[in-house]
Formats: sequence, C-alpha cells, structure tokens
Amino acid sequence: MTLNVTTKVFVCLGAISLYAPGARANFIEDSHGTIDLRNMYVNRDLRNAGSADPMQDWGQGFTLRVNSGFTEGTVGFGLEAIAQMGVRLDGGQPGSTTGLLVLGSDGKKENEWSEAGVAAKLRFAKSQLSVGSLQPSLPVVLYNDTRLLATRYTGAMITSKDIDKLNFTAGQLSRVNLRDSTNDQKMAYAYNGVSAGDFDFAGGSYNVTDAAAVSYYYGRLNDAYSQHFVGLTHSAQIAPGTKLLTDLRYFRSDDDGRAVVGGIANDFLNGMVTLETKGHGFSAGWQKLSGDGNFPFLAGTDPYSMNLVTANSFTKQNTRAWQLRYTYNFAAMGIPGLNFMTRYVQGRSVQQAGVTDGHEWERDTDIFYVVQSGPLKNVSVRWKNATLRSSNGLTTDVDENRLIIGYQIALW
Repeated sequence: MTLNVTTKVFVCLGAISLYAPGARANFIEDSHGTIDLRNMYVNRDLRNAGSADPMQDWGQGFTLRVNSGFTEGTVGFGLEAIAQMGVRLDGGQPGSTTGLLVLGSDGKKENEWSEAGVAAKLRFAKSQLSVGSLQPSLPVVLYNDTRLLATRYTGAMITSKDIDKLNFTAGQLSRVNLRDSTNDQKMAYAYNGVSAGDFDFAGGSYNVTDAAAVSYYYGRLNDAYSQHFVGLTHSAQIAPGTKLLTDLRYFRSDDDGRAVVGGIANDFLNGMVTLETKGHGFSAGWQKLSGDGNFPFLAGTDPYSMNLVTANSFTKQNTRAWQLRYTYNFAAMGIPGLNFMTRYVQGRSVQQAGVTDGHEWERDTDIFYVVQSGPLKNVSVRWKNATLRSSNGLTTDVDENRLIIGYQIALW
C-alpha cells in the first residue's frame, strides 16, 4: 500500500477553507504554540571497548510546535507544524557519538542542525485524519524522544473516538527522520538499519471499566516483519491512598514478504505490577522472549517493553528478564516537584552470534525536579545514571550519566 494523498493537497485545502465566511475563527482562536528548550549532557564510558576516554556530548535543543484549531463546518481543516534545531556545545572525539549530536558526511560532529515538518489535519465528528509529519505513540510504533530532538515520521494517520470508550488509530508511515539526523530516510529495522517498505498499523484501546482497559494493535514493516499486540491495564484501589497497578503486554512477531531482516518468529510476553502508597512505588516486572530472532521494532522508535531502560532494552533473542523498581514522590513529605527512581534489571538465556546463554544486567538511578515557584518556575532538571554489564561478550559494558535541563515556553 502506498500513500496517494500528499501533505501539499491538504495544506491547499486548509488554505482555501480560510476564505470561507466564518471559517477563520476557530482556526485562529483555538491555535497554540510552544517552544521546548532542552539542554543535555551525556557522558558514556565504554568499559571494555579499548577506548581510554569516555564519549562526551553536550548540546542545546529547540523544538517549536504550532497547532491550529479547525475551520468551522461539518468537516474542519487545520495544520500542525514542528521545527527542531540542535546546537553543539561540546563534542568530545570526532566520529564517536552518543546519539545526541549529528555526524556530518566527513565524520565530524555538526555545530548546528535543523529540520521541520508540517501536517495537514481534517476533522469530522470525533475522528481526525493527519497527513504529513507525525509522531505516533503506540505499542507497535513508539517514537523516540530521549535526546536533544525527537524522531519524526512522514505518513498518514487517522484517530477516532466516535465509538464510546474506544480509541481507534490506523495509518501508514513511509519515511523517518531520526533523532540524530536531518535527512528523511526509508523505513528501517532497528537492529541493523536494513531498509524495507512502508509501515502499516491499526488498532485501538477500549476502556472496559474506569479502572481497566484492553488494547489490540497490528503493525507491518512491509517485506520485513508483521506484529500483533494485545495489552491489559488495570488499577485497583486496595486501601485509602494505596493502589495496585497491573500492566500486561504480549507481542507475536513474524517475517513478512521478502523477509529482508530474516528469521523473525517469536513471542514476547512482559508485564509489571506496581504498589503505590504514600508517595512510594514498589514494582516487579518480568519478561519472556521466545522463538527466532530479536524482538523487532522500527529504527527511530523504542520497543514497548517494561524493560526498556536507560542503556539497554533487553530485547535480544530468547531473553528472559526480571526487574525490581522503586520510586518516591517527595510531595508526600512536603517537597513537590522532586521525584526519585531506581531499578535493577537482569536478563539471561540470551542468544546472539557466538553466544548461547548470555547474561546482562543494568542498574539505573533517576532524580528529577521541577522548580515550583520564582523566576525559574517550571524549569526541570533530571540526572540519569546507568550501569550496564554482560557476560560472554554479549554487550559492551557501559557507565553512563545524563544531565538534562528543560523548559517550555507557551507562545500563545
């Protein structure tokens, strides 16, 4: 399936509709714009890679988002625009990167880079069609926003809430602009970057009750892999101020068409149970990946897994893993805006080239604070620390620190 309706067509339709009597009001009045500022420093020490010096990158990111309202009428038209710019503040060694900065064709880190995208949108009742620049956040396609700039896709997507309690989404993506790139590229497989066809997706989430929801999504990277997802979330109030949260996820993935990435036929079950009480959060997670191949996902996205952590995702072939996690919201002791998280994940039985029973583990610590008042109100500061270790040469051992300062400016 190939997109045959372009962004330019919808931009023209939106522009034409502005000249209709009364059409401008909601288009302008319901619009809003923001600028997100993100300053980020990454220090990555590859402990067994033979490098004497850690990789260090430091940059400043700017993301402008402008969303219009819809023109009046049964069918409304609107626009969404995003413009992103990154500036290198420090870059360490040439040719090495933490994914924060863009490498030029000469292997050197760019001093600055920028890119932009526009999506035209059409609304009818409680449904919306968007064509152009997209950032879907679904189990089968979860865009990445963990560095200076976020991944963007080009395609078409429809969302609908016309059926009570059901959120439905379907679409197709044809190009990707990665977080550390300014070029649109063909859709590709995450592990080795092999290009494939368009990515088709569809599915939805249904609220069975106010406390429980079920979901199903399908995704297919043409000529690479197809994927089915089933999920269940539940929240139970077991005592005043105490909740038990359950999140279960299952994927079935197989080869598709020419199978350009080869050898995918696996089941991936993962889940987490969390007890929240008086600011504390105690979580236990588990996963089983069985069958042939790594768990497949798109280049530029994150795998929808409970064990997606700072430095690793624990999605290599046959990985069994468990996780213990603790969080604390200091608002419970009178310090709003301050949050703490620590977790430990251990994976085993991993299969890769030359490895039949690999082991790996990661320990993470996050501290996050949002200023509550004064001239720096709403400025956020986050420190992330990660330690990754493995056996049998399965994974490069990593010690990593990230410092992130963020602020959002509402333009109107």
